Amino acid sequence: MPYSQVASAIRQARRVVILAHVNPDADAIGSACALALGLKKLGISSRLYVGQDKPIPDNLLSIPYADKVELFARDQAFPLADVVISVDCGSLSRTGTAAAEYQAFSGPCINIDHHDTNPGYGDINLVDPARESTTVVLYELFRTLGISLDREIAHGLYAGLMTDTGSFRWGSRLMHTMAAELMDYGLDPKQIAVDLVDLTAPDDLQMTGEVLSNLQIKSAGSVTMAVLQVPHHIIAAHSQSAVEKLVDFVRSLDGTNLGVVYKEMAPGYWNGSLRSREIDCSAIAMKLGGGGHVPAAGFAARGAAAEVIDELLTVIERQCP
Repeated sequence: MPYSQVASAIRQARRVVILAHVNPDADAIGSACALALGLKKLGISSRLYVGQDKPIPDNLLSIPYADKVELFARDQAFPLADVVISVDCGSLSRTGTAAAEYQAFSGPCINIDHHDTNPGYGDINLVDPARESTTVVLYELFRTLGISLDREIAHGLYAGLMTDTGSFRWGSRLMHTMAAELMDYGLDPKQIAVDLVDLTAPDDLQMTGEVLSNLQIKSAGSVTMAVLQVPHHIIAAHSQSAVEKLVDFVRSLDGTNLGVVYKEMAPGYWNGSLRSREIDCSAIAMKLGGGGHVPAAGFAARGAAAEVIDELLTVIERQCP
Protein backbone atom coordinates (compact mmCIF):
# COMPACT_ATOMS: atom_id res chain seq x y z
CA MET A 1 0.00 0.00 0.00
CA PRO A 2 1.38 3.46 -0.97
CA TYR A 3 0.99 5.05 2.46
CA SER A 4 4.39 6.74 2.17
CA GLN A 5 3.57 8.04 -1.34
CA VAL A 6 0.34 9.61 -0.12
CA ALA A 7 2.10 11.03 2.94
CA SER A 8 4.76 12.62 0.73
CA ALA A 9 2.17 14.26 -1.53
CA ILE A 10 0.26 15.61 1.46
CA ARG A 11 3.36 17.03 3.13
CA GLN A 12 4.06 19.13 0.02
CA ALA A 13 0.58 20.71 0.11
CA ARG A 14 -0.64 23.81 1.90
CA ARG A 15 -4.23 23.82 0.70
CA VAL A 16 -6.33 20.67 0.23
CA VAL A 17 -9.83 19.89 -1.01
CA ILE A 18 -11.44 16.85 0.64
CA LEU A 19 -14.38 15.08 -1.00
CA ALA A 20 -16.71 12.64 0.77
CA HIS A 21 -19.16 10.50 -1.21
CA VAL A 22 -22.73 11.41 -2.08
CA ASN A 23 -25.44 10.34 0.37
CA PRO A 24 -22.66 10.21 2.97
CA ASP A 25 -22.52 7.85 5.89
CA ALA A 26 -20.50 8.06 9.11
CA ASP A 27 -17.39 6.56 7.46
CA ALA A 28 -17.43 9.21 4.73
CA ILE A 29 -18.02 12.17 7.06
CA GLY A 30 -15.85 10.74 9.83
CA SER A 31 -13.01 10.25 7.34
CA ALA A 32 -13.33 13.74 5.84
CA CYS A 33 -13.48 15.46 9.21
CA ALA A 34 -10.70 13.43 10.85
CA LEU A 35 -8.49 14.07 7.82
CA ALA A 36 -9.17 17.83 7.90
CA LEU A 37 -8.40 18.00 11.62
CA GLY A 38 -5.25 15.94 11.13
CA LEU A 39 -4.03 18.14 8.28
CA LYS A 40 -4.60 21.20 10.44
CA LYS A 41 -1.98 19.84 12.83
CA LEU A 42 0.48 19.84 9.93
CA GLY A 43 -0.35 23.45 9.10
CA ILE A 44 -2.41 22.43 6.03
CA SER A 45 -5.76 24.12 5.45
CA SER A 46 -8.66 22.28 3.83
CA ARG A 47 -12.19 22.65 2.46
CA LEU A 48 -14.61 19.74 2.82
CA TYR A 49 -17.29 18.93 0.26
CA VAL A 50 -20.04 16.46 -0.60
CA GLY A 51 -21.04 16.51 -4.28
CA GLN A 52 -24.79 16.91 -3.86
CA ASP A 53 -27.39 19.63 -3.30
CA LYS A 54 -29.22 18.15 -0.30
CA PRO A 55 -27.88 18.62 3.24
CA ILE A 56 -26.09 15.80 5.00
CA PRO A 57 -28.16 13.94 7.66
CA ASP A 58 -28.50 15.79 10.96
CA ASN A 59 -27.14 12.87 12.98
CA LEU A 60 -23.80 13.08 11.15
CA LEU A 61 -23.38 16.62 12.49
CA SER A 62 -22.56 14.98 15.85
CA ILE A 63 -19.13 14.17 14.34
CA PRO A 64 -16.64 16.93 15.21
CA TYR A 65 -16.01 19.36 12.34
CA ALA A 66 -18.96 18.03 10.31
CA ASP A 67 -20.50 21.50 10.37
CA LYS A 68 -17.64 22.54 8.05
CA VAL A 69 -18.77 20.16 5.28
CA GLU A 70 -20.07 22.12 2.29
CA LEU A 71 -22.33 21.07 -0.57
CA PHE A 72 -20.72 21.20 -4.01
CA ALA A 73 -22.88 22.65 -6.80
CA ARG A 74 -22.74 21.15 -10.28
CA ASP A 75 -21.34 24.32 -11.87
CA GLN A 76 -18.99 25.10 -9.00
CA ALA A 77 -15.17 25.18 -9.19
CA PHE A 78 -12.73 23.98 -6.56
CA PRO A 79 -11.13 26.70 -4.46
CA LEU A 80 -7.39 27.21 -4.85
CA ALA A 81 -5.76 23.92 -3.77
CA ASP A 82 -2.54 21.95 -4.15
CA VAL A 83 -4.09 18.50 -3.72
CA VAL A 84 -7.58 17.00 -3.95
CA ILE A 85 -8.36 13.97 -1.77
CA SER A 86 -11.46 11.79 -2.12
CA VAL A 87 -12.33 9.66 0.91
CA ASP A 88 -14.55 6.57 0.97
CA CYS A 89 -15.58 7.10 -2.68
CA GLY A 90 -15.56 3.63 -4.24
CA SER A 91 -15.73 5.08 -7.76
CA LEU A 92 -15.39 8.47 -9.41
CA SER A 93 -19.17 8.69 -9.74
CA ARG A 94 -19.45 8.62 -5.94
CA THR A 95 -17.93 12.11 -5.86
CA GLY A 96 -21.24 13.24 -7.36
CA THR A 97 -21.38 16.77 -8.72
CA ALA A 98 -17.64 17.18 -8.03
CA ALA A 99 -16.62 14.39 -10.46
CA ALA A 100 -15.89 16.66 -13.42
CA GLU A 101 -13.81 19.03 -11.28
CA TYR A 102 -11.92 16.07 -9.82
CA GLN A 103 -11.01 14.85 -13.31
CA ALA A 104 -10.04 18.33 -14.50
CA PHE A 105 -7.90 19.23 -11.47
CA SER A 106 -4.32 19.96 -12.55
CA GLY A 107 -2.62 18.85 -9.34
CA PRO A 108 -2.42 15.42 -7.66
CA CYS A 109 -5.75 13.70 -6.98
CA ILE A 110 -5.51 11.20 -4.12
CA ASN A 111 -8.07 8.42 -3.76
CA ILE A 112 -8.28 7.02 -0.18
CA ASP A 113 -10.72 4.16 0.25
CA HIS A 114 -11.31 0.59 1.44
CA HIS A 115 -13.80 -0.75 -1.13
CA ASP A 116 -12.35 -3.76 -2.95
CA THR A 117 -14.13 -2.82 -6.21
CA ASN A 118 -12.50 0.63 -6.30
CA PRO A 119 -10.91 0.88 -9.80
CA GLY A 120 -8.15 3.28 -8.73
CA TYR A 121 -9.38 6.47 -10.42
CA GLY A 122 -6.93 8.83 -8.67
CA ASP A 123 -3.40 9.88 -9.60
CA ILE A 124 -2.38 8.25 -6.32
CA ASN A 125 -4.55 5.44 -4.98
CA LEU A 126 -4.50 4.35 -1.37
CA VAL A 127 -7.15 1.62 -1.52
CA ASP A 128 -6.82 -0.98 1.24
CA PRO A 129 -9.66 -3.55 1.07
CA ALA A 130 -8.26 -5.39 4.09
CA ARG A 131 -9.36 -2.48 6.29
CA GLU A 132 -12.82 -2.39 7.81
CA SER A 133 -13.44 1.28 7.03
CA THR A 134 -11.79 4.24 5.36
CA THR A 135 -11.19 5.65 8.84
CA VAL A 136 -8.98 2.61 9.51
CA VAL A 137 -6.94 3.47 6.40
CA LEU A 138 -6.57 7.02 7.75
CA TYR A 139 -5.60 5.67 11.17
CA GLU A 140 -2.63 3.99 9.48
CA LEU A 141 -1.89 7.04 7.31
CA PHE A 142 -1.79 9.32 10.36
CA ARG A 143 0.94 7.12 11.81
CA THR A 144 2.95 7.54 8.61
CA LEU A 145 2.40 11.31 8.71
CA GLY A 146 3.25 11.54 12.41
CA ILE A 147 -0.13 13.08 13.23
CA SER A 148 -0.99 12.71 16.91
CA LEU A 149 -4.61 11.94 17.69
CA ASP A 150 -6.88 13.95 19.96
CA ARG A 151 -10.48 13.55 21.07
CA GLU A 152 -12.02 15.15 17.97
CA ILE A 153 -9.94 13.14 15.50
CA ALA A 154 -10.55 9.95 17.50
CA HIS A 155 -14.31 10.62 17.38
CA GLY A 156 -14.29 10.83 13.57
CA LEU A 157 -12.18 7.69 13.22
CA TYR A 158 -14.36 5.78 15.70
CA ALA A 159 -17.58 6.86 13.93
CA GLY A 160 -16.49 5.28 10.66
CA LEU A 161 -15.10 2.16 12.34
CA MET A 162 -18.21 1.49 14.44
CA THR A 163 -20.74 1.96 11.66
CA ASP A 164 -18.85 0.13 8.90
CA THR A 165 -18.42 -2.92 11.14
CA GLY A 166 -22.10 -3.05 12.11
CA SER A 167 -21.31 -1.92 15.65
CA PHE A 168 -18.30 -4.26 15.74
CA ARG A 169 -20.16 -7.36 14.54
CA TRP A 170 -17.75 -8.11 11.69
CA GLY A 171 -14.09 -7.36 11.03
CA SER A 172 -10.64 -8.35 12.24
CA ARG A 173 -9.26 -8.11 15.76
CA LEU A 174 -7.76 -4.76 14.76
CA MET A 175 -11.18 -3.14 15.00
CA HIS A 176 -11.29 -3.94 18.72
CA THR A 177 -7.73 -2.84 19.49
CA MET A 178 -8.20 0.33 17.45
CA ALA A 179 -11.53 1.07 19.16
CA ALA A 180 -9.88 0.62 22.55
CA GLU A 181 -7.11 3.05 21.63
CA LEU A 182 -9.59 5.63 20.34
CA MET A 183 -11.71 5.34 23.49
CA ASP A 184 -8.63 6.29 25.52
CA TYR A 185 -9.09 9.84 24.16
CA GLY A 186 -12.22 10.26 26.26
CA LEU A 187 -14.92 9.23 23.79
CA ASP A 188 -18.45 8.41 24.92
CA PRO A 189 -19.20 5.26 22.86
CA LYS A 190 -22.78 5.02 24.15
CA GLN A 191 -23.62 8.53 22.98
CA ILE A 192 -21.88 8.03 19.63
CA ALA A 193 -23.95 4.88 19.10
CA VAL A 194 -27.14 6.76 19.96
CA ASP A 195 -26.27 9.61 17.60
CA LEU A 196 -25.26 7.45 14.64
CA VAL A 197 -27.26 4.22 15.01
CA ASP A 198 -30.04 4.23 17.60
CA LEU A 199 -31.79 7.62 17.48
CA THR A 200 -35.09 7.43 15.57
CA ALA A 201 -37.94 9.93 15.23
CA PRO A 202 -41.54 8.67 15.75
CA ASP A 203 -42.54 9.35 12.13
CA ASP A 204 -39.44 7.53 10.88
CA LEU A 205 -40.43 4.53 12.98
CA GLN A 206 -43.89 4.56 11.44
CA MET A 207 -42.29 4.75 7.98
CA THR A 208 -40.17 1.71 8.82
CA GLY A 209 -43.29 -0.27 9.66
CA GLU A 210 -44.95 0.77 6.40
CA VAL A 211 -41.95 -0.27 4.29
CA LEU A 212 -41.48 -3.56 6.17
CA SER A 213 -45.14 -4.46 5.63
CA ASN A 214 -44.42 -4.63 1.90
CA LEU A 215 -41.49 -7.05 2.20
CA GLN A 216 -41.10 -9.33 -0.83
CA ILE A 217 -39.36 -12.71 -0.95
CA LYS A 218 -37.89 -13.52 -4.38
CA SER A 219 -35.86 -16.44 -5.67
CA ALA A 220 -33.37 -16.61 -8.54
CA GLY A 221 -30.88 -19.40 -9.13
CA SER A 222 -29.42 -20.45 -5.78
CA VAL A 223 -30.43 -17.18 -4.11
CA THR A 224 -33.47 -16.43 -1.99
CA MET A 225 -33.68 -12.73 -1.26
CA ALA A 226 -35.64 -10.43 0.98
CA VAL A 227 -36.49 -7.25 -0.95
CA LEU A 228 -37.65 -3.88 0.35
CA GLN A 229 -38.56 -1.00 -1.97
CA VAL A 230 -38.76 2.56 -0.70
CA PRO A 231 -40.70 4.82 -3.11
CA HIS A 232 -39.63 8.39 -3.73
CA HIS A 233 -42.42 10.02 -1.72
CA ILE A 234 -41.15 8.21 1.39
CA ILE A 235 -37.51 9.09 0.66
CA ALA A 236 -38.48 12.76 0.33
CA ALA A 237 -40.44 12.85 3.58
CA HIS A 238 -38.06 11.06 5.93
CA SER A 239 -34.50 11.27 7.19
CA GLN A 240 -31.72 9.68 5.20
CA SER A 241 -30.43 7.90 8.30
CA ALA A 242 -33.80 6.20 8.87
CA VAL A 243 -33.96 5.05 5.25
CA GLU A 244 -30.39 3.73 5.38
CA LYS A 245 -31.23 1.65 8.47
CA LEU A 246 -33.79 -0.39 6.51
CA VAL A 247 -31.10 -2.65 5.07
CA ASP A 248 -30.40 -3.98 8.56
CA PHE A 249 -33.85 -5.60 8.63
CA VAL A 250 -33.10 -7.81 5.60
CA ARG A 251 -29.38 -8.42 6.17
CA SER A 252 -29.91 -11.75 7.95
CA LEU A 253 -33.55 -12.71 7.52
CA ASP A 254 -34.31 -16.36 8.26
CA GLY A 255 -34.81 -18.44 5.11
CA THR A 256 -32.96 -15.99 2.83
CA ASN A 257 -29.32 -15.54 1.86
CA LEU A 258 -29.45 -12.04 0.35
CA GLY A 259 -30.97 -8.79 1.56
CA VAL A 260 -31.93 -6.11 -0.98
CA VAL A 261 -33.18 -2.55 -0.48
CA TYR A 262 -34.18 -0.31 -3.39
CA LYS A 263 -34.41 3.42 -2.60
CA GLU A 264 -36.11 5.59 -5.22
CA MET A 265 -33.95 8.72 -4.95
CA ALA A 266 -35.88 10.43 -7.78
CA PRO A 267 -38.87 9.17 -9.77
CA GLY A 268 -37.68 6.12 -11.69
CA TYR A 269 -34.10 6.33 -10.34
CA TRP A 270 -33.14 3.81 -7.66
CA ASN A 271 -30.15 3.14 -5.43
CA GLY A 272 -29.86 -0.57 -4.65
CA SER A 273 -28.14 -1.99 -1.56
CA LEU A 274 -27.12 -5.65 -1.21
CA ARG A 275 -26.18 -7.46 2.01
CA SER A 276 -25.26 -11.12 2.54
CA ARG A 277 -23.23 -13.49 4.71
CA GLU A 278 -23.00 -16.08 1.91
CA ILE A 279 -23.30 -14.39 -1.51
CA ASP A 280 -20.65 -12.20 -3.17
CA CYS A 281 -22.58 -8.92 -3.26
CA SER A 282 -19.78 -7.06 -5.03
CA ALA A 283 -19.88 -9.45 -8.01
CA ILE A 284 -23.62 -8.89 -8.44
CA ALA A 285 -23.32 -5.12 -7.98
CA MET A 286 -20.53 -4.87 -10.55
CA LYS A 287 -22.73 -6.57 -13.16
CA LEU A 288 -25.22 -3.77 -12.51
CA GLY A 289 -22.62 -1.02 -12.78
CA GLY A 290 -21.93 -0.67 -9.05
CA GLY A 291 -19.48 -2.11 -6.58
CA GLY A 292 -18.55 -2.51 -2.93
CA HIS A 293 -17.49 -5.39 -0.70
CA VAL A 294 -18.24 -9.12 -0.73
CA PRO A 295 -20.78 -8.83 2.13
CA ALA A 296 -22.11 -5.37 1.22
CA ALA A 297 -22.40 -3.58 -2.11
CA GLY A 298 -24.54 -1.12 -4.04
CA PHE A 299 -25.60 -0.05 -7.52
CA ALA A 300 -27.94 2.31 -9.37
CA ALA A 301 -30.95 1.34 -11.49
CA ARG A 302 -33.57 3.05 -13.63
CA GLY A 303 -37.14 1.98 -14.33
CA ALA A 304 -40.40 1.08 -12.67
CA ALA A 305 -40.41 -0.77 -9.35
CA ALA A 306 -41.07 -4.17 -10.93
CA GLU A 307 -38.54 -3.60 -13.73
CA VAL A 308 -35.57 -2.98 -11.47
CA ILE A 309 -36.30 -6.14 -9.50
CA ASP A 310 -36.60 -8.16 -12.71
CA GLU A 311 -33.21 -6.82 -13.85
CA LEU A 312 -31.64 -7.92 -10.57
CA LEU A 313 -33.23 -11.38 -10.80
CA THR A 314 -31.81 -11.83 -14.31
CA VAL A 315 -28.30 -10.94 -13.16
CA ILE A 316 -28.51 -13.24 -10.14
CA GLU A 317 -29.73 -16.18 -12.22
CA ARG A 318 -26.58 -15.84 -14.36
CA GLN A 319 -24.22 -15.04 -11.49
CA CYS A 320 -25.55 -17.58 -8.96
CA PRO A 321 -27.08 -20.50 -10.91
